[in-house]
Amino acid sequence: MKDERTIARIPRNASDELVIRTANFWNIDIIDMRWYKNGEPTRKGLRVNMEEGKTLLKAIRKAIGDNDDNKQQEVEYNEQEPSEEGIE
Repeated sequence: MKDERTIARIPRNASDELVIRTANFWNIDIIDMRWYKNGEPTRKGLRVNMEEGKTLLKAIRKAIGDNDDNKQQEVEYNEQEPSEEGIE
């Protein structure tokens, strides 16, 4: 993968965390969401292209009850370390 960027690290407990990254894989921009255990990636995860990611975001918003279609949130990527909440 090229141009990898870590977007968020979301801890579950002392040894498990969900890492969300963007990258380019075979000339396709992707979002990779993968569980890590003790700092090592597991096989559990999801990789989608950016268009699929937009559809996934809509589905997640609907699932959590945040389906106000008038909201437009832009995610800005930066290369800083993740904040205390896990999202940059």
